Amino acid sequence: MSATAATLSVGNTKAIRGLLVGWLLCGILDISSAIIITLYRHGSPFRMLQGIASGMLGQSSFQGGTATAALGLFLHFFIAFCAATVFFLASRKLSFLTRHPVISGLLYGIAVYTVMYWIVVPLSAIHRHPASLSAIPLPVTVHMFCVGLPISLGVWRYSR
Repeated sequence: MSATAATLSVGNTKAIRGLLVGWLLCGILDISSAIIITLYRHGSPFRMLQGIASGMLGQSSFQGGTATAALGLFLHFFIAFCAATVFFLASRKLSFLTRHPVISGLLYGIAVYTVMYWIVVPLSAIHRHPASLSAIPLPVTVHMFCVGLPISLGVWRYSR
């Protein structure tokens, strides 16, 4: 293996590590915030996870027991991986994203919120739009700090 190929291989491994760190941080922080908010509102984290699965299964997810709660957790981390992958791939072409990770992460969190709440959820089996303007600040803030920022900082940390 040539020195250039070895350097590229090590660089790619390091970059992929950034993607994985960003994904796991995002997934863990976002689901943790969802659990905390659910508990604060006297809800059930188990039912909240079934609610995530309802995007795929509709109302029947609430009769699925542990299986649909597990599906909800899997879907949550799958969506987090997709969000991290999009940012990671964009950062390979747009150097601004890794030169300014805090700003780009916060803005990316807003973008992820917009796509999820205004496109994905309405097109899912839930067919729901955000309830009111007063309900928007909390999920936007969560997406900025628990989704966009950890993804961008993870990618940035291993892209240097």
